[in-house]
Amino acid sequence: MAEMTFTDVNFEAEVLKSELPVLVDFYADWCGPCKMQGPIIEELAADMAGIAKIGKLNIDMNSAIAEKFGVMSIPTLIIFKGGEAKKTMVGMQGKDGLKSEIEKFM
Repeated sequence: MAEMTFTDVNFEAEVLKSELPVLVDFYADWCGPCKMQGPIIEELAADMAGIAKIGKLNIDMNSAIAEKFGVMSIPTLIIFKGGEAKKTMVGMQGKDGLKSEIEKFM
């Protein structure tokens, strides 16, 4: 399963109301480190399909959500569980570290 695309429109339903833990990668198309993070997010989404939701939110097109969760620099990755932001990581993150952090919320 490919990574999901989160937006201002689907964020509540797909992230906040999800039964599964959700990793959201807050990014922008012009961000170099975000481009390097992208393939890691794609691999993780495939590896964790069915046990976690993993996807991306473009902060330029969905600024309300980024502002709500205090995203000041990108990439910022936030793990949500039960409608709450549980863990925030700023900067490039490795696949194994992200997987380990998500598993803490399963």
